[in-house]
Amino acid sequence: MTRSAKDRAQTGVSPLANPNVTSTVKTSESAKAKPQTAAQMAAQAPAGETGARREPQVRFRMRVMQADTIALGPGKVQLLEAVHEHGSISAAARSLNMSYRRAWLLMDELNRALESPATVSEHGGQSGGGSMLTPVGEEIIRLYRGIEARAAAACATEIAALKKLVKG
Repeated sequence: MTRSAKDRAQTGVSPLANPNVTSTVKTSESAKAKPQTAAQMAAQAPAGETGARREPQVRFRMRVMQADTIALGPGKVQLLEAVHEHGSISAAARSLNMSYRRAWLLMDELNRALESPATVSEHGGQSGGGSMLTPVGEEIIRLYRGIEARAAAACATEIAALKKLVKG
């Protein structure tokens, strides 16, 4: 994965994921923000604006490496979730403020790293084609988000102690 991909960002919850787990990927300053609820905006507002202490956020960023390539990581899982939600790579890319080319390259890199592809695409036609997850793609999301949730639960005491040390 290139440096620019690591600098991209979004936050989202997959319909396949545990509803209590939110995935966050680092974002560039130029990326367009998704609409947020008042609670989300208050949580991100500087402490002086809300008068309350801002709660530190904890993110797990597990990556599965294959040689020097990130075969699977938080950005590719988030892209899989967006493809599942939107039904196409181009719509998924738009939802993540990513170019179609970048999204296609990430999906291609992921599919080449797997024994069986995570997505299948239909080309053109009256409906304009589209992409959908295979059972492998759905399983990747389920497993990845499950690992995140279990890691957070297993480390809850240590995470709470670390959060207390962070200025809010």
